[in-house]
Amino acid sequence: MGLRAAPSCAAASAAVSGAEQRRHPRLCPPPLALLLLLLLSLGLLHAGDCQQPAQCRIQKCTTDFVSLTSHLNSAIDGFDSEFCKALRAYAGCTQRTSKACRGNLVYHSAVLGISDLMSQRNCSKDGPTSSTNPEVTHDPCNYHSHAGVRELRGGDQNPPNYLFCGLFGDPHLRTFKDHFQTCKVEGAWPLIDNNYLSVQVTNVPVVLGSSATATNKITIIFKAHRECTDQKVYQAVTDDLPAAFVDGSTSGGDGDVKSLRIVERESGRYVEMHARYIGTTVFVRQLGRYLTLAIRMPEDLAMSYEESQDLQLCVNGCPLSERIDDGQGQVSAILGHTLPHTSLAQAWPGYTLETANAQCHEKMPVKDIYFQSCVFDLLTTGDANFTAAAHSALEDVEALHPRKERWHIFPSSGHETPQGGSHRSLSLGLTCLILVVFL
Repeated sequence: MGLRAAPSCAAASAAVSGAEQRRHPRLCPPPLALLLLLLLSLGLLHAGDCQQPAQCRIQKCTTDFVSLTSHLNSAIDGFDSEFCKALRAYAGCTQRTSKACRGNLVYHSAVLGISDLMSQRNCSKDGPTSSTNPEVTHDPCNYHSHAGVRELRGGDQNPPNYLFCGLFGDPHLRTFKDHFQTCKVEGAWPLIDNNYLSVQVTNVPVVLGSSATATNKITIIFKAHRECTDQKVYQAVTDDLPAAFVDGSTSGGDGDVKSLRIVERESGRYVEMHARYIGTTVFVRQLGRYLTLAIRMPEDLAMSYEESQDLQLCVNGCPLSERIDDGQGQVSAILGHTLPHTSLAQAWPGYTLETANAQCHEKMPVKDIYFQSCVFDLLTTGDANFTAAAHSALEDVEALHPRKERWHIFPSSGHETPQGGSHRSLSLGLTCLILVVFL
């Protein structure tokens, strides 16, 4: 009789009893606990005659969770739902590898971390889960979904890059490149005009005889996008900040989860627009008599425009002829000049430099470019609402700007905190700039 071939580990596990395994100890590797002990001490798995048992895959589970959540932002509508789906998928993955990870400290730390996050986010243990399979997760009307598919297919695990643009006050512009400018731009000007979105603002003079302006009208066009939404137009003017598009609707797209929707946060004062299909969020506010705008958009979409669409303030900033700063956002950059007392009295009705500094400092303890803009606006207009506008603009940056280290811009260098002589520079620079505005 010929020799009988030894069964594989899989066959042995399925076909033989515990007693048979004891009679044939060399057919399969030693127990899992021993294998893990050998792995920790020798850095090698025991080499037997059969295929190795399943390894602890906690690193794969964690990598998948990071991939599913790295693009999420808490300011975007649907964050909690997507995050809970990813957590449940993470929990399921750890359960499937639990036997192989027995005694693994990373695994047990992950299990505890998942439990804590589930509690913090009020996630139920039962419910839908995210899938790491691109074909399953693809949703043509969810930018985050199809951006993730492109990353996985291309082997790039980096999340899509987002850009921020904001306009507020007298008016002050923060471009997609984080350049900060103070501009005149009276009349209608395009902030954004790409293949997916158009945003136009209209600015009017704030004080008679001054070149300073502020925004009293905003028009936003969400362009039609395949099956996701028809074209939707939103328009806000002073004292009319609607919670609906011009056609009366509050959303775009079919299904329970709309691809475009408006959320009213404060009646007549603050609305948000969330466009899932292009991964874009827009905040519009009214503070006093004027409007502010903040927007977050994926870089690949924001930069998708034709050569004829190059006049976009968010992309290229204000034209040089329309700027009333030094081109670097530093409204205190013109130094070494003083004004007669009579000119100062005309320039800041109701405020001195000291009182303007004090009022702005109450809202903005960090003396960055937003603080400086607040002081400038108070001195040029005498309107205390511009303090709230600068403060809200900074809050919008903190909610939408993807990079925390860039939230604050300091006028001394664009990145560093002003040093000891900055207060005097601010005083002189603002004085001189105000003269420029009123000439």
